[in-house]
Amino acid sequence: MLRGLYDWTMDKAAHPQAVWWLAFFCFIESSFFPIPPHPLLGLMCLAEPKKALRFAAIATASSVAGALLGYAIGWGLYDTIGGWLIGVLGLSESFPVAACTLREYGAEAVILAASTPVPFKLLTITAGFIEMDLATFIFASIVGRSIIFMTVGILFQLFGAPIKRIIDEYLGLVTAAFVILVVGGFLALAFLSGGTEETVDQCELEASQLQTV
Repeated sequence: MLRGLYDWTMDKAAHPQAVWWLAFFCFIESSFFPIPPHPLLGLMCLAEPKKALRFAAIATASSVAGALLGYAIGWGLYDTIGGWLIGVLGLSESFPVAACTLREYGAEAVILAASTPVPFKLLTITAGFIEMDLATFIFASIVGRSIIFMTVGILFQLFGAPIKRIIDEYLGLVTAAFVILVVGGFLALAFLSGGTEETVDQCELEASQLQTV
């Protein structure tokens, strides 16, 4: 299924309306779609290098708009849609950790998720669920998404085809690496931010409470 979704998404790079497809995938990926739009953005940058910054800007704006949808789902529709989405995406165990991390670190956690392989959709839904300050959430989303999409555009513009071949041949390993980086990202955030034993205990309490929701 993952391979089929990936191939279908990549086919849109050659579509006459590729820019609209890019905007669409960036929008839905921020709230529920499992395939990251970065390879699609990269292919488009590879095909038209002079438009790389434009494509990256479109990806950023669309992703932030999608993040607001994810926030809305967590804020008002968690019981009916949000919880189900988290489960389908295999992020149920990560959700309590994300909630605790967001409450503890706020904008820093959003920027981390938005600019790394941490599933951004997990943080957008969780941010709405805990009712994170909306202005802070939007600002952090713009910063984080700008970092990752501009980086992708530049990398594909410079190195192009080799990156695409790696993703095509090792999609499963790439996905597994993303999962490892998700866990590592949260651990790094806790350690680098000087997490104390009290903070860890609070996170464990938070997790046990959210698992009963």
